[in-house]
Amino acid sequence: MRIASIQAYAIKIPPSGAESKSDSDRVEAYGDYTIAADAWTSIYSRNHETCLVRLETDDGLVGWGEGQAPVAPRATAAIVEELCAPLLLGRDPFDVEYIWYRLYSAMRERGHVTGFYVDALAAVDLALYDLLGKALNKPVYKILGGAFRPDVQVYAGLGGTEPDAAAANARALLAAGYRALKLHLRMPNPQILVVVEAVRRAVGPEIELLVDVHGTRDVSEAIELGKGLEPLGVRWLEAPCQPEDIRGQAEIARALSMQVATGEWLRTVWEWRDWIAVRGFDVAMPDVARTGLSEGKRIAALCDSFNLPIAPHVGGGGILSVAATIHYSLAIPNFQIMEHSHEAQTWKGSIASAYPMPQQDGRFAAPQEAGLGVEIDEAAVARFAV
Repeated sequence: MRIASIQAYAIKIPPSGAESKSDSDRVEAYGDYTIAADAWTSIYSRNHETCLVRLETDDGLVGWGEGQAPVAPRATAAIVEELCAPLLLGRDPFDVEYIWYRLYSAMRERGHVTGFYVDALAAVDLALYDLLGKALNKPVYKILGGAFRPDVQVYAGLGGTEPDAAAANARALLAAGYRALKLHLRMPNPQILVVVEAVRRAVGPEIELLVDVHGTRDVSEAIELGKGLEPLGVRWLEAPCQPEDIRGQAEIARALSMQVATGEWLRTVWEWRDWIAVRGFDVAMPDVARTGLSEGKRIAALCDSFNLPIAPHVGGGGILSVAATIHYSLAIPNFQIMEHSHEAQTWKGSIASAYPMPQQDGRFAAPQEAGLGVEIDEAAVARFAV
């Protein structure tokens, strides 16, 4: 069995309602992209954007993967088709880890050791594992080494910058079965504490609360915020300061009793090694649609050797990203909890005719289908392709 064709698709799915982001704190940048007026906020798309990769073997087996590309997915798609494809054609797909390393090495001395290039490698890697699972008639977590647990607990992302609105959103997610919630908050510390306190009153003491401030604090502000969140029983403070500030995040982690979670932007073990060396976090958040499953397993093993748990990031990743993260979460010993976007699940699933759905208690059951367990609707892919 050899790889006979490689295709990449830049996908753009328009919002249909609830999943549309609020633009109250943003200004129009250009086209479908929005960005806040402040100096430290990422570009966002009004649409669900991502890059899909389709691999087909000479005997007609097809595997699908995804490189998380919440903006500019055509960049990732071009890398797959122009740089990765020549090194993939004719390869045995079972050489999956060698393939990742070979592709990575092809551009490493040119400084392409992260970003869009490594995202493209992740898309190829996920497609290879989907292909291998179908070839062996096994779910991907079996190929990764087997399940450490019967299911995967997830936390639901929670919107609302006003106390009453956030509390109402939290109650709705509890009614849907979730037992852990993450608040995305960027306001000044006193306002954040008021919102979190309102949510804690609404959900009671048994529900796990997490807070993500998206790198918007300096070190002292982050410590101040963490000290205010600890009495409210918040489990972790996520991405407290700028992603370039390794020592600052290490200082925050040492100062707080609560966990500091971070790392969605770190794509390889070489990047993670530097953060671990200074104990820059308490919880690692690799994103397998940026690392791939091959490198994701190495990251998990490195973290496990330092007794550090993994809480996989999903963020703007699509339905293949969600599925791959479930398999990853099952197959590593140091899994803690997985990110999930409740309202966006159907939106992300617009390119599929079947995909994983969470159970009522906020958990994904271990998939039984071969591969990643997502049935891609190729007509839908063609419809949403840019």
